[in-house]
Amino acid sequence: MVQIKTDASLESMRAAGRIVAQALAAVREAAAVGVTLRSLDETARAVLRGAGAGSPFLDYHPSWAPTPFPAVICASVNDVIVHGIPGPYRLHDGDLVSIDCGAVLGGWVGDAAISFTVGRARPDDLRLIDTANSALEAGIAAAVVGNRIGDIAHAVGRVCRAAGYGIPAGFGGHGVGRSMHEDPGVPNEGRPGRGLPLRHGMVLAIEPMLTSSGTDRHFTARDGWSVRTLDASRAAHTEHTVAITDEGPRILTAP
Repeated sequence: MVQIKTDASLESMRAAGRIVAQALAAVREAAAVGVTLRSLDETARAVLRGAGAGSPFLDYHPSWAPTPFPAVICASVNDVIVHGIPGPYRLHDGDLVSIDCGAVLGGWVGDAAISFTVGRARPDDLRLIDTANSALEAGIAAAVVGNRIGDIAHAVGRVCRAAGYGIPAGFGGHGVGRSMHEDPGVPNEGRPGRGLPLRHGMVLAIEPMLTSSGTDRHFTARDGWSVRTLDASRAAHTEHTVAITDEGPRILTAP
C-alpha cells in the first residue's frame, strides 16, 4: 500500500536526506587510490553517528539474502551494479565506484547513490556516469502530480537506451518513508501514461542503473549480495529520494 506523507513528514524526511548527502560527500572526498572500501564505510558511519542517525542498510536482511547486510553503505566497483559489500578491497587507479547510502532520523528514511571514478578516469566511464546522472534528472523531471509511475520509468529508460546502455533487469526504484523499501516500485524502463498516478505526498527513490555494454543480464556473486554484470562490463548507479508535491518534485537527498 502506498503511504502518502504529510508536509510535516516531508520536512522530517528532508532532515534524513541531508545526512545522506553529507555521508555521500564525505565518502566521495575520502575515496582515493589505495583506500579500502571498508574505510569508506567507516567514514559514512562517522557521519551518521555524528548526526544522531541510524542506518537502514546495516543488518538489513531481505528473504533472498543469505546473511544480513554488514555495512551502512553499498560499495560497488567496476562490474558490480549494486549491493557491493565494503570489505578489504583497495581502490585502484581508474576504478568506477558506486556508493549507495541511507539514513534513519526520527523514524524517517533517506536513500541516495552516486557514481564516480578514482584516479585517472576512463572517458567511457565518465560518459556512463554522465548518462546515469542525466537519466536521474529526467526521471525526477517526470515526477510531477498528474503523471504516472510509467512516465518516470519511460524518462529514465529513454535516456539510458538512447546512449546505448543496458538496464539491469529486475532492478529499479521504490517508495521511501518509515521503511527503506515501500510501495510502489519504480522501474527504470516502462511505458508513459501507465501505472499508479502520482499524488502530492508520495515519496519515491528514483535510481537509474546502467551497464556500459548494453547488457541487461546480471548475476549475484558468491557473497549473496553483490550483483555483477554477466559480461564483466562496467556499471553506474545514481539515486535520489524525491517527494511528489503540488509545487513540483522536491529532492529530499540533495546536498
